[in-house]
Parts: sequence; C-alpha cells; structure tokens
Amino acid sequence: MTTRGVLYVHSAPRALCQHIEWAVAGVLGMRVSLDWIKQPASPGTWRAELSWQGAEGTAAELASALCGWQLLRFEVTSEPSPAAEGERYSCTPRLGIYHAVTGMHGDIMIPEDRLRAATARASRGESELEAEIAGLLGKPWDDELEPFRYAGEGAPVRWLHQVV
Repeated sequence: MTTRGVLYVHSAPRALCQHIEWAVAGVLGMRVSLDWIKQPASPGTWRAELSWQGAEGTAAELASALCGWQLLRFEVTSEPSPAAEGERYSCTPRLGIYHAVTGMHGDIMIPEDRLRAATARASRGESELEAEIAGLLGKPWDDELEPFRYAGEGAPVRWLHQVV
C-alpha cells in the first residue's frame, strides 16, 4: 500500500540543507533537490516543502532520518490509507520529536493507554490534566512551530514519488 504526505522543513541552517536533501533522497530512493527559501521567522535559516508519495511507513523513515540534527525544525505528515491511519511527526530543537496518529479527517487519535497514564499522573498530583492533554495533542510543538508555519505561507510545493 502507498500513501502520500508532506515534509515541511521549517528552519535549517544553510550548512544542513544539502545533508537534508541527501537524507530524504536516501529514504525516497531518488535524487532530491529542494527549493530552499529564506525563513523570515529565524534569520539565517532556510525552509523548504516537499510533497511525497511512498510506502506506508515513509513518514516515520523521514522523521527518523532528520531527527538527529539539533538545529532543525520540521514536520512530516502522511495521509491515512485503506490499510493504515495517518501520521504526523513534529520536531524542534527544544522539544525533540512528537508523533501522533491521525484519522481520516486529520484529528489526532490518542490511544487509551496514553489517556489512562495521563489521567493517573494528574490524579496523583504529578501534573495538571490540561497540561497532560495538551502534550498528548502536541500543543507545545504547535506553539513553537506556528511562527515558522505562518512564515511559509505561499511557499512552493513539489511532488516526488518514492521508487519501490
């Protein structure tokens, strides 16, 4: 089964841009040349977007290939398919990586064991339930990435298909 998704590189130092292309090419199995534009939300960094199509699990592979670089902000999404739910990965230097399963309408689907653990921590006074739910929904990542997303409105997007 195949799916499609988008890689959003929200900010990367110029020195990482070529390395990002090589990492993405390694996952997709084809040459990748991204259209890098300056990121106004973080002067001195660059942004790019890439729409991709590939086997299920490609989003996870892309996120894994990119998550080790400390100065990189990115998101990877994949759409649901008949055989799998969608996914969203968000990564920032301060917060690290976040993963969510998404349903056919884009809603984040939280497994019941994670909800039970969050409510247990809150009931023991270890945290506030609202903060637990915000973390499960990726709110800290959304808050940190929003200025970078906004700065990218109108950026060009190109489709690439994974070689299988």
